[in-house]
Amino acid sequence: MRFYQRKIALLLILLTLLMAGVFAFSKKKDKKDPVNGPDERKRAVHALNRLTFGPRPGDVERVAAMGVDKWIEFELHPDKIDDGALEARLAPFRTLRMGTQQLAENFPPPEMIKAVAEGKQRMPSDPAKRAVYQAQLEKYQEKRERKLAASSSARPDSAASGEATKKPEPGDDEMARQREAKLYADLKAQELLDLPPDERMKEILKMSPDEQRELARSKDRDDLMEGLSPQQKETLMAINNPQQVVVSELIEAKLLRAIYGERQLDEVMTDFWFNHFNIFIGKGPDRYLVTSYERDVIRPHALGKFEDLLAATAKSPAMLFYLDNWLSVGPDSDFALGVPKRVPRRPGYYRRRFPNNLPKERPPLQAKNKQRRGLNENYGRELMELHTLGVNGGYTQRDVTEVARVFTGWTIEQPKKGGGFRFEERMHEPGNKIVLGHRIKPKGEKEGMEVLRILARHPSTAKFISTKLALRFVSDNPPPALVDRMAQTFLKKDGDIREVLRTMFYSPEFWAPDTYRVKVKTPLEFVVSAVRATGAEVQDAMPLVRTLNTMGMPLYGMQPPTGYSMKADTWVNSSALLGRMNFALALSNGKVKGIGVEPDHVLGSAPSDAEGTLAALENALLAGDVSKQTHETILKQLDEPQISKRRLDDPARPPDVAGIAGLILGSPEFQRR
Repeated sequence: MRFYQRKIALLLILLTLLMAGVFAFSKKKDKKDPVNGPDERKRAVHALNRLTFGPRPGDVERVAAMGVDKWIEFELHPDKIDDGALEARLAPFRTLRMGTQQLAENFPPPEMIKAVAEGKQRMPSDPAKRAVYQAQLEKYQEKRERKLAASSSARPDSAASGEATKKPEPGDDEMARQREAKLYADLKAQELLDLPPDERMKEILKMSPDEQRELARSKDRDDLMEGLSPQQKETLMAINNPQQVVVSELIEAKLLRAIYGERQLDEVMTDFWFNHFNIFIGKGPDRYLVTSYERDVIRPHALGKFEDLLAATAKSPAMLFYLDNWLSVGPDSDFALGVPKRVPRRPGYYRRRFPNNLPKERPPLQAKNKQRRGLNENYGRELMELHTLGVNGGYTQRDVTEVARVFTGWTIEQPKKGGGFRFEERMHEPGNKIVLGHRIKPKGEKEGMEVLRILARHPSTAKFISTKLALRFVSDNPPPALVDRMAQTFLKKDGDIREVLRTMFYSPEFWAPDTYRVKVKTPLEFVVSAVRATGAEVQDAMPLVRTLNTMGMPLYGMQPPTGYSMKADTWVNSSALLGRMNFALALSNGKVKGIGVEPDHVLGSAPSDAEGTLAALENALLAGDVSKQTHETILKQLDEPQISKRRLDDPARPPDVAGIAGLILGSPEFQRR
């Protein structure tokens, strides 16, 4: 109890230090500040903090020896960097290489299970896939039976007989069956662990769906997966929740890329653009669409032309579904007016040639099209406000409506089955449109491409994108002069993202003394940088995923289209900083499951005294950039036996390297990059 109280006191002291120091910028700068001066090592620290997810042991020395400018050029051309080691780590995640339709077929969504239950789709013949479908079919039937039982108990005739007063029981038989399945699964798990992996999987596939589901949820699940192939592991997880397999592998892969990827700037920019063109993975089919969205839309264009990136996002099924543009119908379109599909498809042809045959009133749409009624302005608004011009970019509400009219007909081919982009002319609004003073003549899908080009090349877009990039890489209040130069490059180079970054990275503002360690890390940046700094080995990334959830930054989990904030005031509060301190101490002490950390590897040969260890770790984890206040506060804690490991009967006992490392990882200096 006494140790627990001391630990809490220690955390409160350091938390106070964090709250005081996390916003504190050094006002007294040495005239020969190493960031602007000849010290290549300090320049390497600054570059690594900004262009990567944080330096690993040995990175600073490696980049300084290569030359910072040369290293930056390598990062600007990721195709020249070998990332084979990362690809080997990602190889077990098969979903990362699947198309959206493949994902839906292998890990069926509820709509597909319903189609099978109704006889509209066949069961797969492959035993592993069939087991997944059977388990989900049984869940579907159970849910349907419960719903029918609940509705029948609420019928008036039941009320008359007094039956409605008694709520229907969950079902004694069903509960007994579930208990029996759980008991059997627990006993069976012990037997299965003694079998070779392939034999183990064969026995699992022979079990009933109930027993399989219980087995997939059992405490022995991780042990049962030992030695199984990636596909077998996915099958076992999918039996319980197929959609979660797709989401989990995507999230784990994002963390592994950030931690182990050699193409760090490319990864930082992929994260930046996903956040800029944000999509919430929890919205229906987007659980299956986001994998392709990041892989095929964002990542290939992260350092390319902005116009190409913008067009790719506009046609992405994930974006079309997220902002509901796939439902948008022109009020005067053939679809809205009920014009038969057999008439010529040229816009307005039917209205011009047969005006007297048009219905006086719009007929009601068929039931399956009820959700598609009307013009949807979601995408038109976010396209200008968040993706291109910015909130003060010079557009009006009329522009929003006109852009929405332009993008009617941009829809998805069977979205619930993983279909791709399709332009449906019958849904497209005919006639001229006026966008930002430009007349957009009727030409179907090409109207949208014309609007995207106008927006991508607009001066407001150049300034808005340059400001966001400077906000990510320079400071929360980027210098206007720097933003202006970046915007000029954007316009001059046709939105070449690599050239805009180069303008920023070689600017005096980027290397100015007052930019050094002033950007507060987001939870993702903090967690990943801590893992990278300690050289930790990640066997299971899911504990890190759960950590980010508790820190308020679930990956792919930002519901509004604004994306996560990059500014300090969003992430700095007492609760958040306490969470960071707890994670830092748990990580360094090896208390985060699935993450192996050996702080001694950071130091090599550790000093024998606590004060020497502190100094060595400050140099290894922070390149020696520690304020006097932080150093003295941690130094005082070294008198605590729980930190120094000193005992009256063993005063020469070596210090606790892990404990000291945890305090440094939780320091104000490590919170900033």
